[in-house]
Amino acid sequence: MSTATKRRVTAAYQSGPLALRSFRLLAGGQLASTVGDYCYAVALPWLVLSNHGSTILLGTLLACYGVPRTVLIPVGGMLADKLGPRTLMLFADVLRCALVSVLTFLAARHTASLVTLGPTAAVIGGGEGLFLPASFTIMPSLLDDTQLTAGNALNQTAIQAGSLIGPAIGGALVAATGASTAAFGIDAVSFAVSAVTLALIPRRPAARSMAANPAEATGSTAGQADSMAGQADTGPNSPATEPGGLAAKPPSKPQGVLAYIRQSRGIQLVMLVAIAMNLATGGMGQVALPALAHAHWGAGGYGALLACMAAGAVIGTLAAARTGRLPNPGMLASWAFITAGGATSLVPYLGGEAGAAVALLLLGACTSLGGVLFYTMAQRSLPPAMLGRVLSMIMLCSYGTFPLSVAVTGVLVRHVGTTPFFPIAGVFLVLSILGGNSQRAFRDFGRPAGSRRA
Repeated sequence: MSTATKRRVTAAYQSGPLALRSFRLLAGGQLASTVGDYCYAVALPWLVLSNHGSTILLGTLLACYGVPRTVLIPVGGMLADKLGPRTLMLFADVLRCALVSVLTFLAARHTASLVTLGPTAAVIGGGEGLFLPASFTIMPSLLDDTQLTAGNALNQTAIQAGSLIGPAIGGALVAATGASTAAFGIDAVSFAVSAVTLALIPRRPAARSMAANPAEATGSTAGQADSMAGQADTGPNSPATEPGGLAAKPPSKPQGVLAYIRQSRGIQLVMLVAIAMNLATGGMGQVALPALAHAHWGAGGYGALLACMAAGAVIGTLAAARTGRLPNPGMLASWAFITAGGATSLVPYLGGEAGAAVALLLLGACTSLGGVLFYTMAQRSLPPAMLGRVLSMIMLCSYGTFPLSVAVTGVLVRHVGTTPFFPIAGVFLVLSILGGNSQRAFRDFGRPAGSRRA
């Protein structure tokens, strides 16, 4: 590394999000947790499929996980605003550590029935539902607005690095031992590590910077969120401002999250597109891909494919960190998702495992780039006092489709085959994005008012 490069890296470290101890703790905990999550992602399908289970059973177990996650996402958003995201994330990690330990015991007994695995998966999913809104809500409380894009990208890079390491470890362990026990054990330990890092983050987060109106920055910590709910602020992140910067009539009384969503055409369209996108992708990644790998490449091959997708995701998040404040980030995110749809369609048709790996690398890069841009737009546009609740409603649309997606995918793969499912999912994803972009309110979501066309 040259001297100039070293200086740039040092300067970025000293002045960017990594200069903050709390951010480093958060990113480190997410890295550890994600390593475990992807060991789990390899271990569960192999536990089911290697013990004479079908894709229908796998889809049903994933639905058992997904339904409680969906139900508790809005609860997680509410509790993140009320209790603070750090506290809620810590509780969810401790809960999941205990439950994955139970799952490790069941795997050691080669248990692969719905009766035994279903309840455990359901409670683990409930913990995930509580955790998710808080994990996106915590970032603006740790970083100011100028660091938010870089912080989101770096945090996602840590997560994607975990998703690169995790499947390689999980796949190697399952292939070497012929069992899922060790991979589940690593997942349990990873939740414990994440809980420790969260416990070390100070209770009082840094105040969020209001770049356009610094006077309003006071009182914006997570612990003061409720006192801000009834204020008629005029800053870019106040309840009197439409997402994306469209000014609305200031409310005469505290505004609820459902009323806020009803007044925002952009949020409504984002929620609808999220539902359609995740109907296509949830079952593809969790049912169709492991079924394809199980039939052709084995546990080691499946882990390698997940690692390739994670490597692409690292590339996508690092690219997002360099985008800065684009005049129209939504358009770049849309093109990224459209490209991801094309890559999904090609997974089984590019000449075996190597071709599938290339398609998944592109898929990971595009979905991560689009995801970082989207959530940064939402964090900048939504009122801080209800950030957790509004984000949780968007996540409800995204993750809420998961139980239906995996169940339908399990049935479709069983009856039409694994290979044809991928182009179906890819085309559905592309049509979802094109449908959203046919509406101006969707195109303008998160876009600065001065950059919009008349």
